[in-house]
Amino acid sequence: MLEAEADPLTSADFERLPRPGEMRRVAAIDIGTNSTHLLVAAVDTTLRTFNIIQAEKSTTRLGERDPDSGELTAAAMQRGHETLRRFRDLAISHDVEQIVTAATSAVREAPNGRDFLQQIKEGLGIDVDLVSGSEEARLIYLGVLSGMSFGDRPHLLLDIGGGSTELILADGRDARALTSTRVGAVRLQRDFVKDDPIPPQRRSFLQSFIQGSLEPAVDKVHRRIKPGEIPALVATSGTAMAIGALAASEDVRPPLRMHGYRLSRQRLDRVVDRLVAMTPEQRRELSSLNDRRAEIIVPGALILQTTMQMLGVDELLLSERALREGLIVDWMLRHGLLEDRFSFQSSIRQRTVIHQVQRFAVNQRRAERVASHALCLYDTTRGVMHDDDGQGRELLWAAAMLHACGQHINLSAYHKHSWYLIRHGELLGYSEAEHLMVAAIARYHRRSLPKKRHESWQAMATRENRRRVSEMALLLRLAAALDRRPEPVVAGLRVTASTGSLKLELVPERLNQNLSLEQWSLESCAAPLEEAVGVVLSVSVQG
Repeated sequence: MLEAEADPLTSADFERLPRPGEMRRVAAIDIGTNSTHLLVAAVDTTLRTFNIIQAEKSTTRLGERDPDSGELTAAAMQRGHETLRRFRDLAISHDVEQIVTAATSAVREAPNGRDFLQQIKEGLGIDVDLVSGSEEARLIYLGVLSGMSFGDRPHLLLDIGGGSTELILADGRDARALTSTRVGAVRLQRDFVKDDPIPPQRRSFLQSFIQGSLEPAVDKVHRRIKPGEIPALVATSGTAMAIGALAASEDVRPPLRMHGYRLSRQRLDRVVDRLVAMTPEQRRELSSLNDRRAEIIVPGALILQTTMQMLGVDELLLSERALREGLIVDWMLRHGLLEDRFSFQSSIRQRTVIHQVQRFAVNQRRAERVASHALCLYDTTRGVMHDDDGQGRELLWAAAMLHACGQHINLSAYHKHSWYLIRHGELLGYSEAEHLMVAAIARYHRRSLPKKRHESWQAMATRENRRRVSEMALLLRLAAALDRRPEPVVAGLRVTASTGSLKLELVPERLNQNLSLEQWSLESCAAPLEEAVGVVLSVSVQG
């Protein structure tokens, strides 16, 4: 039997930090449109830093999708599968404790992208996070920040991928603007480059197309730049590094590494003009370009050149760190292993949920009360109401904060509208699977239990995710049942949980306060509770 009296927990309550003082190894895999990258990092928990001990790259060309259906081709998926098998085995050989993996635009946009990730899960045992464009931008920011001191100056970060371009305005404390535009080197090459070298008229068209595509992103970052600020431009990605290497090859003393290399717009223009005039065969002869990069470097270079012109900056700084390092940083953030300058970023999940609370006009004080009761129930009913390993706790908190966001659309069926709003909203720091689970927990906190025909239930990728949603939703159902009045009347809960039994004693805010409404509301949860997990609920009020 488990008997506990828990104080209400606040929205700032998070899991305890792990003990520092050891070396921990983690691997990161970035599944991009053109290439797939692996990093193996050694994390020093005392110094709260990491270093790369293994880096691998494979040109998987997932962006070469079927021209009619837009699906990933069988050949591309086979290349990806074989690469991920090698990377998994290599990571395991380093005794990593976890492999964190993210897929970006090519998989995100393909109709069969999720089927491909399910095949990876079943065949290789690798869980791949399908990140949104804004989440991709956030990870890039974390990666760049981990290898570059921003000081007090804001920075513009530009990452040109195969299928998308991310433009970020950030400083050392937070990202002010995260944008992702569906324009990339592989996409432009595939859709618009028919003749190579490209004719002058086609070059002008591409530049106009790039400018039109990037205008919303550029306008957004410009609006977030404060008066008097002059941001520095940092470029990352294979395109930027290749162009930087071409420029650096003309230096009297070329740098040993490209990280931190500065490139003026004047020199960039000369390199771009040179590349545009070359044939593919001539570009392949350049030592700075491999065969695949030589094929797509021209559209990538035009994106870089056009963006620099639109931003009105005269110099860029190269960063070797990007999304894959961001995955390592994000892992460290989740495990509390970073220095003070990252502390604000470490609360990204909390802040993005609070942002959505404000966006959807949720009563934040009431939401925090529900979240407090939900976390109290989570902590005191382990082994009876759930067997969660800890991952569900943050999901439960997020769902509790947002469960009522659909009330202003339709009060009687607001849980369905809450699911839709959460599902289609922006939750930075959450993977695609976690985002779906947060939405589903909110969906099932009232009315019927999950059914196979429900869209929200079908969206769950695995049986484990469904189990977690079902358990967390029951806890939220109980917590929400206590929130029947505008002002708080329940000061706390005394919980007694044992196999097949859950006893809740309500502690009133004031002596002799009538809690019959809350008692009735909780007792209405008894039937679904017994049906779902076989637990008999009894409710009483402290005398």
